[in-house]
Amino acid sequence: MRLESVACRGSQPWLAPLTSRWFSTAEKRVESDSHDSSASIFDVAPRIKFKRLDKTAKNIMQILDKEAVEDVKQTREIPDIKPGYIVQLKVEVPENKRRVSIVKGIVIARRNAGLNTTFRLRRLVAGVGIESLFPLYSPNIKEIKVLDKKKVRRAKLYYLRDRMNALK
Repeated sequence: MRLESVACRGSQPWLAPLTSRWFSTAEKRVESDSHDSSASIFDVAPRIKFKRLDKTAKNIMQILDKEAVEDVKQTREIPDIKPGYIVQLKVEVPENKRRVSIVKGIVIARRNAGLNTTFRLRRLVAGVGIESLFPLYSPNIKEIKVLDKKKVRRAKLYYLRDRMNALK
C-alpha cells in the first residue's frame, strides 16, 4: 500500500499528507521564484546544541537549596549538631500550634542533604527507647539547645539501641 501511494502521489493530491508522514527528513525543499530546477534551495533546520541538561538542572537545584538553607539560618540560630551530642529541642506540635513539647535525647545519626538535612534523636520514655527523626531546618523546631557533648568515634551510633543507659 505504501509503495502504491508513493507512485500515485502526483496524480492524487489527497495522498500527499499521508506520504510525507512516512518519509520524514530534516530537509525541506523550497522552490525559487524563477522555477529553475538548478536554483532550488534546501532549507535545513538549525541544529540545537544542548548541554547536559541533567547537570544544569542539578546545579540550579543546588543553588536554590543553598539559598533556602541560608534563609533559615538567618531567621533562627541553628547550632552544629553531631552524633554524640545530648540536645534539648522545643518542638511545636503540628496538631496544636500553641503547644510546644520539650524533647531531650542523644543524637545517634545525622544525614546531610542540604535543606533536607535530618538527625535521629534517641531518648528513653518510661523505660522504653524511642527514636525520632527530625528535619534540622523544620519550622516546627523552635529551639535547639546543646546540653552536653560526648566523645564518640563513629558517625552512626546505632549500637546504642541495645544499651539502656546510653552514654551516661
